[in-house]
Amino acid sequence: MAVAPLRRGLPLDEPRERPPSPREAARWITTHPARRSPHINDRLARLLDHCPELRHTHDLVRRFASMLDNHDATPLPRWLDDLANSGLAPLAGLAGALREDRHAVAQGITTPYNSGVNEGRITDVKLQKRLMAGRAGIPLLRHRVVLIAHLRRHYADRPTVPPR
Repeated sequence: MAVAPLRRGLPLDEPRERPPSPREAARWITTHPARRSPHINDRLARLLDHCPELRHTHDLVRRFASMLDNHDATPLPRWLDDLANSGLAPLAGLAGALREDRHAVAQGITTPYNSGVNEGRITDVKLQKRLMAGRAGIPLLRHRVVLIAHLRRHYADRPTVPPR
């Protein structure tokens, strides 16, 4: 039965790709275009062609990423207006929240400093605390957190492999 269409000269159906999950689509949109593979860039372009709301969201994300890359917060008020007027309720809610604290957002965009390392350490401590669930004391918790910090430092110092 599988070979019968070939014998009759009928065209075969092209294999179809499964649609991306929402998580995959979000990762594609938030990843810098130079760091995405050509295959993913092609799939993202086809996805954006099918969904105008997603294309608008993609454009807004790329504009915000441009502000972060250039450390320039001057387009922020216009970007917040576009975000609020996007017609998409989640983006409008995000615009309202960012507008309430726009001075901190502008500071975060323009300054080269961030608290990412501290937030990572706090996350490590909380994770270890949950994993241990009261079964160990402070010395073991401290030992595990120091070990994780050492491993993170070791992997952070490794040269990164350029994207394919």
